Amino acid sequence: MDRPEREVPAAPGPGTSAAPGTSIPGNLPRRGSRPWGTVVGFGLVSLATDIVSDGARPLAGPLLAQLGASALLVGLVTGGAEAAAQGLRVIFGPWADRTRKYWTFTLAGYAMTALCVPLLAFAPAVGAAGLGVASVLIIGDRVGKAVRSPAKTVLLAAATKDVGRGRGFAVHKSLDLTGALLGPVIVAAVLAATGLISAAFAALAVPAAAALALLLWLRRRLAASDGGNPAAAEVRPPAVRVAGVDGDDDGGVTSASGSASLFSGVFLPFAVCAFFWSAGLVAFGVISYHLTAAAAVAAPVVPLLYAAAMGAAVLGALGSGFLYDRVGPAVLLALPPLIAAVPVLAFSTGIGLVLAGVAIWGTATGIQDSTVKALVADLVPEARQGSAYGVFAAFEGAGALAGGALYGALYDARPALIAGVAALQAVALVLLTITVRRARPSRQRRRAPDGPGQR
Repeated sequence: MDRPEREVPAAPGPGTSAAPGTSIPGNLPRRGSRPWGTVVGFGLVSLATDIVSDGARPLAGPLLAQLGASALLVGLVTGGAEAAAQGLRVIFGPWADRTRKYWTFTLAGYAMTALCVPLLAFAPAVGAAGLGVASVLIIGDRVGKAVRSPAKTVLLAAATKDVGRGRGFAVHKSLDLTGALLGPVIVAAVLAATGLISAAFAALAVPAAAALALLLWLRRRLAASDGGNPAAAEVRPPAVRVAGVDGDDDGGVTSASGSASLFSGVFLPFAVCAFFWSAGLVAFGVISYHLTAAAAVAAPVVPLLYAAAMGAAVLGALGSGFLYDRVGPAVLLALPPLIAAVPVLAFSTGIGLVLAGVAIWGTATGIQDSTVKALVADLVPEARQGSAYGVFAAFEGAGALAGGALYGALYDARPALIAGVAALQAVALVLLTITVRRARPSRQRRRAPDGPGQR
């Protein structure tokens, strides 16, 4: 039986402001205005951006090594970059919620990546300062992700609600990861043709410009669909409903108590769990360092291995996303065991084991970056999702920083490293089990229109 469409008040015209509770967050389409188009639009922006960011990522380790970095420094820089990408969201998420400038933060964050990554081409040319310049730019790229991610995810969550959160985030992430797959292939081709890491980074200026152009086009398109009022793109409704509490399914889950608190008995253990799995999930910069320093893999091959990992990430995101909509958050229980297997395989010297480790790393990354976000959206009231993504990412970022130090310090003591990661994932599995048990799938879709002030 088809679910009836909900009534949505008309958009304010030019020069007017939206009444409280009547605006659509981030100028996203109303019901019947093709929410899949918005999901795909954001996916294409992410595709182009990930060609840039993930095209550069597998070369971060070799670039830093070329500039004189040790394994410990590579671990600290790449781990610190991931920590910045996650941890700073605790600032930018609430800031976006407070100001309701979701598009402003989204545009600024994408612009930072578009500038920082191509500028890495100049790091080898600045002599002794090159290592410092490269480190700042690598971290700057990930700071851009921290600036944009909470705001963009709020905009995306509003669109995915009409198509199923698990499916919507999975399709978006599959496009995102397609870019993450294409980027390393492009970089490998340029590197093979020129032999210059600088040329590979410079080539990424083209998709960087394309990403910004696509994002500006998408914003104008959504503004036009909202009566031509660009200011409406910065308005956020004061919704306080937790998905599933009032019967809205869309893959939603609720706490046993139905609490709408950000620091509820469901959300907080899930956020703490994210610290432990992030501490165990190694940054690819350390893997790429190992591939070239210990596994005798040629530098042009490393981006291709990263591309293969992104292919596995696409499958992980799509598979876990569709399962999430069918069986609920229990699908995430596979994540800690996958992470625990990565150092066992990826840091061996046999190429077959290394390939298996890279594939498992990619699968875990795909699940973490898609279906995990769907659960956050379903656990937290809409009006506080930006803050929730920021807080959640802060736990992930702190874990990434701890993990970068762990992998850098124990890189030459593999048994201790493997045991440490296994212990971290055992704790993560316990906390994730608590989260799943306190959350329940909501199976009854809402069939009546929302009341005033709700979407």
